[in-house]
Amino acid sequence: MNTALCKESYDRKIKRVLITEQQIKDRIKEVAAQVNEEYKSKPLMLVSILNGAFVFMADFCRAIEIPCEIAFMKAKSYYDTTESSGNVTITMDIPKDIANYNVIIVEDIIDTGRTLKEVVGILKSRNPLSLSVITLLDKPARRLVEFEADTALFTIDDYFVIGYGLDCAELYRNLPYIAEYSEEE
Repeated sequence: MNTALCKESYDRKIKRVLITEQQIKDRIKEVAAQVNEEYKSKPLMLVSILNGAFVFMADFCRAIEIPCEIAFMKAKSYYDTTESSGNVTITMDIPKDIANYNVIIVEDIIDTGRTLKEVVGILKSRNPLSLSVITLLDKPARRLVEFEADTALFTIDDYFVIGYGLDCAELYRNLPYIAEYSEEE
């Protein structure tokens, strides 16, 4: 297969940039400053939901200037399509007791809300000192369950988005910006 053709096909799926790399950096800095102030002198754990949130988590945790621990969970509701299956599966859980922490879930996108509602329920049952959700993207037009993030860096319309950790069939996570995905051939 011709690799130039593959790259050309790959690039055609990037319909347009919605949020630039600089816009993302600026908002992360703002929200991290709020977290630094709110959780100063409090035990803090950031919990990233894999795979999509790993890029956001890396940049966000580096912007946090107070002591914090990092943990990861893996939840899945998309299976190589652009539509949520509606079934949330926790495929990797936090091995540590979170009862003595203020926990912030760091998520890439809240779409239908099913995944985060499930994850929040699981973590609340473990009695953390506090629990909040910071999401890079909020897409309220797609919400199927009642759920709101405590903080959303950006609110977007009903586009399927890629980049900055977000994927389509595991591709496009490495883009440094958020783009609308084109389903056209």
